[in-house]
Amino acid sequence: MVLLVACCFVLPVSAQPSLGGDNGWYAVYCNIDGAQVYFDNQYKGEIQGGVLYVPVYTTGTPYSKFRVEMDGYATYYGDINRVPGKGEVFDLYATLNPVQTPAPIGGDVGWYTVHANVDGATVMFDNEVKGTISQGVLSVQVYTTGTPYRTYTLTKDGYAAYTGVIDRYPGAGETVDLYATLNPAPTPIPTQKSPLSPVLAGGALLIAGLLLISGNRKN
Repeated sequence: MVLLVACCFVLPVSAQPSLGGDNGWYAVYCNIDGAQVYFDNQYKGEIQGGVLYVPVYTTGTPYSKFRVEMDGYATYYGDINRVPGKGEVFDLYATLNPVQTPAPIGGDVGWYTVHANVDGATVMFDNEVKGTISQGVLSVQVYTTGTPYRTYTLTKDGYAAYTGVIDRYPGAGETVDLYATLNPAPTPIPTQKSPLSPVLAGGALLIAGLLLISGNRKN
């Protein structure tokens, strides 16, 4: 008598292939490690090493919004306007700026709003780093009784630095707008030695020939 034993192996859910399409990825870049990333209010993970890769299915329901948040920083909100194809990576960028701390009792506060055409540009007031441009602006809190700043500078790799003069100080509760336009840094043109013109080359050959003939006559 032969006893047949049927064995049934069930794969765990995590090992089963997902149905519905092929994978693409979103690469979310951020300046703060540990920041939490959400797509349409769905938690996707934390920024590590400046980036988080989020896999998506090309045939799945597209996401439309993403946000990046971290304690002590203003939350960044962005739009997702493209779905990556199979094996494709689509980049998303978020810059987190520190939350402005409330002014201590007895100190009046005003603000500078720095407007720029390049997100991610670093803003400095008299060589003091104040933050980075996000969605075209950066708000900088100042005390009306503090030492006035004189200049502001914006820098970013690949762009020529911009420096402007601060000629107005905000009063209590007042905002002063500052504007900067960053232009791409010019690429250096390699120097090339100019080749000898045909006339100069021909003249050199003629002189060499005359010297050779003269030398032969003397011999």
